[in-house]
Parts: sequence; C-alpha cells; structure tokens
Amino acid sequence: MSEDGVVDDDGAGDDAAGRRATPTPDGHHVVIDGRRWRATDPHVPDDLAAELRRALMSARRDIGAARRAGQDPTPIRPRVQAAKVALGERGREWWVPVADDGEHVPRIEAAIRTLADARAPRTTCPSDVARVVDGERWRSLMPLVREVAERLVCDGEIVVTQKGEPVDTPWRGPIRIGRPT
Repeated sequence: MSEDGVVDDDGAGDDAAGRRATPTPDGHHVVIDGRRWRATDPHVPDDLAAELRRALMSARRDIGAARRAGQDPTPIRPRVQAAKVALGERGREWWVPVADDGEHVPRIEAAIRTLADARAPRTTCPSDVARVVDGERWRSLMPLVREVAERLVCDGEIVVTQKGEPVDTPWRGPIRIGRPT
C-alpha cells in the first residue's frame, strides 16, 4: 500500500520509501522487507487517513531535520506516536471488539492531537475525530469525544471554540477543536 493509500490489484503496494508492502491474509498487518507491521485501520475514512499519514510524515521529517541540526528529536516523537495511534497502527488492536468505550480514549486523544496539529491554525470538528476512531459508527462516540476534549482543554492542550470564539464548559451545540494560539 502506498503512502497515499493506492493498492495494486494483488492487494500489495509501495510504502513511502518505495518498498513493497504486502498485506497479510487477515489484513491486520503488512509485510515490508520481511518485517511485519500493523496495518492502518481500514475503517478510517480515506480522506482522514491520508491527512493523518501526512501528519505522520511531517513529524518524521521534523525528527530528521532536528537530527541533522544536532538537536534532540525527543520533543517531536509524541507527534509520531499520536499519528500512529490515531491510524490504528499502535495502541489497541483495531480488529479486536471493544468491550468498553473507555478503550477508545487513547485513540481519541491521539486523533484530537494529530488533527489539531495538522490543521492548525484551522480547527477540527469532533465528528472527524469520531470517524477516525470508529468509522461509520462514529455517532455513538460523540459524547466520549466531547468528554476527552474537555479534559484536554483543562490540561491546556487544546481550545474549544464556537463561532470562532473560545468557550468554557459545559458546551452546547456545535463546537470546534484547535490548538491554543
């Protein structure tokens, strides 16, 4: 599978480095140069998966730039981790049924962080976060996404706005999620 999600007729494709990526029969992993890697959750809508992959590649480029400049890349690594978790490539296995909605929290947090970073200074609709985490069953996650967003607001990581203005909890009606300016 290529970085932009293009797959050949045989189900294989190329990764970002041009190496051959072959999916396993169950579709849970891809094999690249003999190594098995967890596949991206296929329930993530294509447009959002592409956006998350761009954020991942941007973070990886920033790590490389920091190394070349002789700087410590450690502060950048959480961006890579968040993008990988949001894509389903790390954290809870996306193919295992969820026993409790709380199991979605780490992936919701990762999706909020990654989309907020990738779209800054623009904002993100909470429904995009829910779609990343649970595909077509996103509506049932909306209360949990709002709950996680509230906690991240309290931690100072994000800001929630309505009509372009920051708002305090409790929120009513449509909201947007972004990074503090």
